[in-house]
Amino acid sequence: MFVRIKSKSKDKYNKSVQLVESSRVNGKVVQTIVKHIGVAYNDEQLDELRLLAKSIQITLENVDKESLFQAEELIEDLTLEGKYDQSIYSDEDYNVDIRNLEEESRTITGIHDIYGKLYDELKVGSIIANPARNVSVAKIFKEMVISRIANPDSKRGSVADLEEKYGVEIDLDKVYRMMDKLDDIAIAKLNTLSYNKTKELFGDKIDVIYFDATTIYFESFTEDTGEDALKKNGYSKDLKFNQPQVVLALMVTKEGLPIGYEAFSGDTFDGHTLIPSLKILREKYNIDNVVYVADSGMFNKNNLQELDQLEEHKFNYIVGARIKNISKSIKEQILNMNDYLQLNEDIKVKNITLDNGRKLIVTHSLKRARKDKTDREKGIIKLREKLQKNRSVKTHLSTQGFKKYLQLEETKDEATSCDFTITLNEEKIVQDALWDGLKGLIVNKDSKLTNDEILTQYSNLWQVEESFRITKSDLKIRPVYHWKPSRVKAHLAISFAALFLVRHLEYRVKVQYKKLSPKKIKELLLSVQHSTLVDKTRKIKYAIPSKTNVDINKLYRIMGLKKHTTPYILGKF
Repeated sequence: MFVRIKSKSKDKYNKSVQLVESSRVNGKVVQTIVKHIGVAYNDEQLDELRLLAKSIQITLENVDKESLFQAEELIEDLTLEGKYDQSIYSDEDYNVDIRNLEEESRTITGIHDIYGKLYDELKVGSIIANPARNVSVAKIFKEMVISRIANPDSKRGSVADLEEKYGVEIDLDKVYRMMDKLDDIAIAKLNTLSYNKTKELFGDKIDVIYFDATTIYFESFTEDTGEDALKKNGYSKDLKFNQPQVVLALMVTKEGLPIGYEAFSGDTFDGHTLIPSLKILREKYNIDNVVYVADSGMFNKNNLQELDQLEEHKFNYIVGARIKNISKSIKEQILNMNDYLQLNEDIKVKNITLDNGRKLIVTHSLKRARKDKTDREKGIIKLREKLQKNRSVKTHLSTQGFKKYLQLEETKDEATSCDFTITLNEEKIVQDALWDGLKGLIVNKDSKLTNDEILTQYSNLWQVEESFRITKSDLKIRPVYHWKPSRVKAHLAISFAALFLVRHLEYRVKVQYKKLSPKKIKELLLSVQHSTLVDKTRKIKYAIPSKTNVDINKLYRIMGLKKHTTPYILGKF
């Protein structure tokens, strides 16, 4: 099997990428297309399709000959396309009196078809110890991951949903026993799998890793105790400060594909998750010349001192800088706009060497400056309106966002019981306006990246933020209903496995077809259903597939699946 690039037109850049297998027939070599990957219209698309084809080739050449387990009977009947030979049924079997038909069930099949196939291709089930022996554990893990994608809920809710909508029956107690099998060894395998499968898509090379951390709260108000406790109170990004949480650190590529995660106790400061995660990644994988990108929340003196120690091992970093908190002499250089260099129509840039040798890259963006000014002016208008109504200190204690522009002044108003009143600090507003449009990035002193490369790589940090959004909103990783540390870790593993599948499918669809969000893909797959109708008089069971559209058909072709579009017979009984 090999990857073939075939030009479809002599006049335009129009190249088809295929997986082809050679065989000898009657003494002649015959080439058969195993899978059509896609059509490239420029060099970048060609590179992406070629690497994706190579990844699929590796999967096909190493696919297990036998599945680890059989699907539930109903799902097996409806989703394993081509299993039943329709030629054994006569035309008479299809002559149906609709008055004798009764709907037995209506089952969603698209999610299991597509994500089930991708789950098997990426070998997610291999993280279970001895999956061939632990068939039940492997099967339940797969169903819980797919359920997290389809309709995330509590484990009890997921079990009920699988039975009602997907025809899959699972005992809730067995779900919890499966979670107890997701130990540290299985979680380490999941991280390794995600890293290796993502690396395969890019020619075994990952040059940029984006890192961030977030908080996941519990449906509880009590902290855990003990050395291994994860459920702790801390600074909550969800503003649920009275509820314990766990800190989740996530690492993704510039395309948003996850390569690993780590869980920390809820009282861990974001900035303290960076170095442990980098060290863990360093110990697990042989990675050189990797640039780690993180926002300003990761920037503190201790982190950068530790990063100094990693530079000798070729770790590079791009970290957002809090330029207003930097030394006075550096701030003066930042605000001197005379020696900025024009990078493009919107952005000017300046390079400043810090005392420790690190580089500070400062940019001034006209678009960002306009936004900063507009946001500030809107906030000040609201402050002025509020001050006109009431200038008492107590009224403005809770003012958020723009309270830095407020100041206390003594008052001689005998009508009030307070000796102070609130006024606007006009000088502070003028000084703050000087920073409109300015953004700073810290890079290591030995960095060889150009300013353009640094800005481009940092601008892709939204991918990790998007992964967190998908994890929190689409996969609903929060709140956590478990309290045992082992179960909490298992819940995070199931959610990460779901994220792994969701973003890999999103990437395949983008490269082979067009950009479709995970939410849109899920909506399409949830609409793929089968109604099972029974003719009790003639004892024949029929399947009636739902109507599909272009996007759904393309999803099936991308995953190499056939899709029934007309009614067919499931069997006789």
